[in-house]
Amino acid sequence: MRSTRLSRTILRGLLGGGALCIAFSLPSAAQVQTQTSEKKGETTKTVTVERAEIVHIAGNDVVLRMEDGTLRDFDNVSENVTFMVDGKPVNIHNAKVGMKVEKQTITSTTPRVITTVETVSGTVWHVAPPSTVILTLENGTNQSFKIPKGQKFVVDGEEKDAWSLKKGMKVQAQRVTEVPETLVSHEVKATGKMPPPPPVPKADVPILVAVLPTPAAPMETAAARPEPAPKKLPKTASDLPLIGLLGALFCSLSLTAMTIRTIASRLASPRG
Repeated sequence: MRSTRLSRTILRGLLGGGALCIAFSLPSAAQVQTQTSEKKGETTKTVTVERAEIVHIAGNDVVLRMEDGTLRDFDNVSENVTFMVDGKPVNIHNAKVGMKVEKQTITSTTPRVITTVETVSGTVWHVAPPSTVILTLENGTNQSFKIPKGQKFVVDGEEKDAWSLKKGMKVQAQRVTEVPETLVSHEVKATGKMPPPPPVPKADVPILVAVLPTPAAPMETAAARPEPAPKKLPKTASDLPLIGLLGALFCSLSLTAMTIRTIASRLASPRG
């Protein structure tokens, strides 16, 4: 019986996506040695910028006016969502209406190819070309494998098909799979700017100042206010004119009294 060691079997056709076809269909129960390698391509980055202004805050709900003027509602905003303002993180609880926010999303895309090589070794126990072959594995168990259509084998440097396999041949089968993938990662940078302080009033704008009335001074009563002392007239004449005036006054009074008595007596006496 001719015994030929098959060092490597490679299928010439290609699967979709650039992967090499399988030399044998290897079931998961087989004693398969697996090696995996990775090859990355060049990473590309895209930046998306969104700008908005906070127009309403109610608890953890916020309304933003986007740069295009549309309004967007965000309910139950997490406290972990922060914006960097002047180097300090600001969350939903200390944000303010009028605050400008900006969100930058940096998307990194990296292509890569995952190459997996699965290898199984055994001795041909039975072959049913061109579809199946049964190998006796290293642990002594027999395992059936499906042979892909058009499978070619390299035997002693020559390409052989499944019809060339004979019982007792020691073979080593490999399955090489190449799977293209794309790694996508996102980095978010959120910044904000507090609203400006209220403007200072201009100089030409009149400022109203409240003026309180001045309390009136208490009024002084006559008893409380002392009267000024009478001034003494200077003595410039004698008392003779005053005595003469009093004498004339008394004479007038005496004459008046006598006249009244005379008239009264005449009226009282009877007429003869």
